[in-house]
Amino acid sequence: MSKKKILIAGAWPYANGYLHIGHLASLVPADVIARYYRQKGDSVYFVSGSDCFGTPVAIRAKQENKSPREISDFYHAEFCDCFEKLGFTYDRYGKTSSDEHINFVRKFHKKMYESPYIYEKEAPQAFCEKCETALADRYVAGICPHCGGRAKGDQCDTCSNVLEPENLINPQCEVCHSPISFKKSKHLFIAISKLENELTGFVNSRPLWRKNTAAFSKRYIDEGLRDRAVTRDLDWGIDVPKEGYEDKKIYIWAENVLGYLSMSYALCTERGESYEDLWGENSRHYYVHGKDNIPFHTIILPSLMIANAGKWKLPDDIISSEHLTLEGRKISKSQNWAIWVKDLLAKHNPDSIRYFMITSGPEKRDTDFTWREFVNSHNGELLGAYGNFVNRTLAFISKYFNKTVPEGVTNAEISERINSLYADTGSLIEKGDTKEALDNIFTFIRFANKYFDTQKPWETRNTDIKSCKNTIFNCVQIIVNLAVLLEPFIPFSSAKIRGWLGAENSWRKKEIPAGFVIPEPEILFERLDKGTAEEEVKRLRGSKV
Repeated sequence: MSKKKILIAGAWPYANGYLHIGHLASLVPADVIARYYRQKGDSVYFVSGSDCFGTPVAIRAKQENKSPREISDFYHAEFCDCFEKLGFTYDRYGKTSSDEHINFVRKFHKKMYESPYIYEKEAPQAFCEKCETALADRYVAGICPHCGGRAKGDQCDTCSNVLEPENLINPQCEVCHSPISFKKSKHLFIAISKLENELTGFVNSRPLWRKNTAAFSKRYIDEGLRDRAVTRDLDWGIDVPKEGYEDKKIYIWAENVLGYLSMSYALCTERGESYEDLWGENSRHYYVHGKDNIPFHTIILPSLMIANAGKWKLPDDIISSEHLTLEGRKISKSQNWAIWVKDLLAKHNPDSIRYFMITSGPEKRDTDFTWREFVNSHNGELLGAYGNFVNRTLAFISKYFNKTVPEGVTNAEISERINSLYADTGSLIEKGDTKEALDNIFTFIRFANKYFDTQKPWETRNTDIKSCKNTIFNCVQIIVNLAVLLEPFIPFSSAKIRGWLGAENSWRKKEIPAGFVIPEPEILFERLDKGTAEEEVKRLRGSKV
């Protein structure tokens, strides 16, 4: 049986500022899924990159008196460093400013322009005289003509109506808050409105999508699909591959989502594998991102694929998280109300960060990051439950059995629970339910601690040595399988344990034989001082601009 090809497409963060915990909340599940499928033995193509073009980067560059490339390259390097320290296993992490992406996108667009879905139209282009730049729709702010609430140029955050920037009341530049003007400009548009039947059929054919994905996608269709410009009057971007458009660039939304295609193409080329096979029927495609990006993956990307008329496989699984707030407030880069990933990594165990982002993250509902919960989660679960079980078992072997796993008989109940845990955890990960999967494993860890306590090996060592050996033997079997089961979630501690016990990293039940000699065990997790939470909150509030 041939290996299944698994494409895992993680969202591309904007390269105009540091990574914060909001980014992590939506991206960690992608690495969990990638690691799991590798353990199963499937062919994994985990791709992503830094979104380097567009107005946000150009504005940041102007503010810092640097070139857009200098800005985007700086943050791209920072992203790469953070992802590496967090244990992300990207097979290809690129950037939209790379030649491999630019060349792919230009070729894709050139073919797409030949389709009946692309047409020319003169349209108003938002322009800020003070910033001296054309503005993307999201960088136009004003009053919604429907509900009177504050709105952006593409959508009202209050009533969720889809908007055009020129229809806003009192439109202003989101960056400098100056009034803006609109200039007529000729652009290429994609006729998304003509794709209603195809998009409706596509969305309806994915009944297992999360509720937020299905609801958002159907609402966009029901409210009336609108055609969108695929070109823009910008200086920083990808050149339009069409005569007469030499002074324009490809609109960022029409090229950044193609990064999944360009990076998977580069990866297949690097591996000497068939790109067509990756996009064929014997594959499964995951797109992992935050709630705000849903329409770009369920409406925009499929529209581009259909208009291009290539043999593209439309998305299978959309793993879209909800929103993460910080200490009860919306995360804000501009107000510096954020926890930057680089700072978090400088002080805390990457496994602790990954664990908290999964168990307390916004997988299916909005959640709030608090330092108090972060500290309690680390101390109570990772250290108190898991680390304690591993340490007490291995330390017992080191002290009383000369570092040698004693003889024992496999406990039938424990063996069955481990078998079930492999099956259930795998099924949940494949559905993108990483929180439930991890919670179930920790339920088993609590059972394991209870088993240790009930069997009392510290007593039976003197009163019933056979029982004592049985207990410790079974605890070792639990530990080695926990290391495998937890590898997708908390890989650093799992790798340590697998190294101690000589276990391979494959998704199947493991057994450690009696007589196996373990090294001197190390502490997996250090306790966090309770005052850490209070100190971090003070630092956060003190940094507010």
